[in-house]
Amino acid sequence: MIVTLVDYGAGNLASVEHALERLGAASRRSQSPESIEHADALLLPGVGHFAALIRGLDERGLREPLRAAIWRGVPFLGICLGLQALYESSEEAPNVSGLNVFDGSVQGLPTDVKLPHMGWNRVKQLRESGALRGVPDGAYFYFAHSYAARGTDPRVVATSCHGIPFAAAVEHENVWALQFHPEKSAATGAAVLQNFLNFAQ
Repeated sequence: MIVTLVDYGAGNLASVEHALERLGAASRRSQSPESIEHADALLLPGVGHFAALIRGLDERGLREPLRAAIWRGVPFLGICLGLQALYESSEEAPNVSGLNVFDGSVQGLPTDVKLPHMGWNRVKQLRESGALRGVPDGAYFYFAHSYAARGTDPRVVATSCHGIPFAAAVEHENVWALQFHPEKSAATGAAVLQNFLNFAQ
């Protein structure tokens, strides 16, 4: 199995590649609709601005192949902005349509706390989770963001808190998404990535 990394022209591709390599997993970057269509497993990393990610996907013709692969059941992992892109929209770019895999909108974190939310924070598991299998409840993961999905979303399997509770991990069928960066989260992050690789095989 090869994990296809969706390359929209920005993002933390190198660090994700290195994290997968350390686990013995093969990966390849893709900017073509054809490789998305034939992917064994998909990973959408994300850093930066919501509009830039969506624009990067649209400019490369990747939006619809990505959505089609998700609906077809291809294992998918979104990281950070890659989680937020799954929703209909984001307050960060209100006029930009997300991938519409999940209904709802991503919201800004409260302005009375330090933004962006950067650093290590605890993750509280709400229910059984494939991504967090074998990871202790309350484990620390590395975050870097100012926007997040609400923790009340029924697909949320784990939350964290920075001013308000927010979605730290979302799972629905073949779609897994993480607000934290597993590739920057040491052993616990590696365990989450290994869980995805096991799931995708």
